[in-house]
Amino acid sequence: MALDWGAAAACAEAEVAAWGEGLAPGGAILAFDAAGIRVEAAGGVESLATLAPFTGDTVVRYASVTKHFLAALALREGLVMEEPLGRHLPGLSVLMAAVTLGRALDMTGGLPDLRETLSLLGVSVHAASEPGPLLDFLGRHGALNFPAGSEISYSNTGYRLVETLLARKGAGFDDFVREIGGRLGVAFRAPETWFDAVPNLAPGYWKGAAGWQLGTAGLHLSASGSLTGSARSLAVWAQSLLADRGPGEGVLARQGAERQLADGRATGYGLGLARNRLGKVALIGHGGSHVGYKTYLLLAPEAGVGVVVVANREDVASYGLAQKVMAALLGEALPRPAARLPEGLFAMPGTPFWLEVKGSTATYLGAGEGLFEGGDGWAVSLSAHLPMRLRAEAGAIRGEIGHVARHFLPVKPEGDAAALRGEWLCPGEGARFTIERDRLAWGIGPLRQEALLRPLGEGRFLVEARDGPWEKRFCLFPEAGGLRLVGNRSRVMRFERA
Repeated sequence: MALDWGAAAACAEAEVAAWGEGLAPGGAILAFDAAGIRVEAAGGVESLATLAPFTGDTVVRYASVTKHFLAALALREGLVMEEPLGRHLPGLSVLMAAVTLGRALDMTGGLPDLRETLSLLGVSVHAASEPGPLLDFLGRHGALNFPAGSEISYSNTGYRLVETLLARKGAGFDDFVREIGGRLGVAFRAPETWFDAVPNLAPGYWKGAAGWQLGTAGLHLSASGSLTGSARSLAVWAQSLLADRGPGEGVLARQGAERQLADGRATGYGLGLARNRLGKVALIGHGGSHVGYKTYLLLAPEAGVGVVVVANREDVASYGLAQKVMAALLGEALPRPAARLPEGLFAMPGTPFWLEVKGSTATYLGAGEGLFEGGDGWAVSLSAHLPMRLRAEAGAIRGEIGHVARHFLPVKPEGDAAALRGEWLCPGEGARFTIERDRLAWGIGPLRQEALLRPLGEGRFLVEARDGPWEKRFCLFPEAGGLRLVGNRSRVMRFERA
């Protein structure tokens, strides 16, 4: 396979150039094969305090790129993927305890994402938390988003739970990544909280109305996203994966292997690694997103090459950048954005499931994905953990999301929240909100916030708010005895009238 390193370098340089305009956070893009780093481009600064330039050695938070490291530790320690979580973590609910380790890691377990669940309770992304109370919380709220093995949907919770059981067996994640770093001559660290000191860690930034803001997150970190290191360190690790030697030996084969739903259908997500294609070339990798940080590791194993993207700014589309550089390197065409589906807001009758289409982006339960041409009138996403296959049908939208059949009808923007007005609480958790007119309000004192309610029909409402740099959108779904709050990653929290 012919490789065009010059084209890859030109593409990378063009992409980072904008980060160097003015004083702004930046990032780095590296392209490499197993023998060496062939392309290195960087722009912007690693700190708005020191104005030191961002380089390939700048240390950042890898976020969810961490996941395949945790899965590698689990396999090294001999964990059996077919065993249930409850065999190792007796405090879990019956439903969570029955989820296997493999499904906890391959996004088919139905485990509600802890961060999104807390957000639905009104807990800010900035609020600090400790691991013990978080595990107790998971034990109390043990419902699943869906029956294990019936669907695929992203959740960090399985990685938190598997890290916990490994720690109880004496296999610490930070010890593991430091060992890997030592063998490769690079530095990896896995802090437990955002506020732990990490040598040379660059701050992350997001852009608000007042300009660039420091990114912070209070949730106790887990091996779903705690790893830190530089672009160069990640590339060196990726070289061991491509060469299939040293600490990376066997990782791609084991963790990139096909995983299946309960009915035998294959998914595109393995154990912390996602599979995709660029033209005729098979790809494997993973992205990461923390407040103020973006990362992507993208490999083409048959071609023996890879691309790493890291940034300390929230506005970077890391997968798109990695894909562009890889396409230039391999001489493959980028996927074409899909012809437009009908725009607007859609919902499935009798369910909390809604979809919004704007241009070539589809947002499902608050999670957005770009849509691309899938042939024969289909629009498809490129995400292994939020796969979409959609087409227009008589003004409606039909297809699959998460490998589950969905049929969305246009929402008629009518109805008010009169039937829901008043105070609502989550039993046992102290969480409350109040609905008045077309607003939902939660929080106390000067921290009280309001969110807009938009009708979805059938008494359902779309709640639109902000949590730090992120938009928060979820469905209020009336059920017998109360309301269920439904987001893409958490669909289980129930409130009743106070």
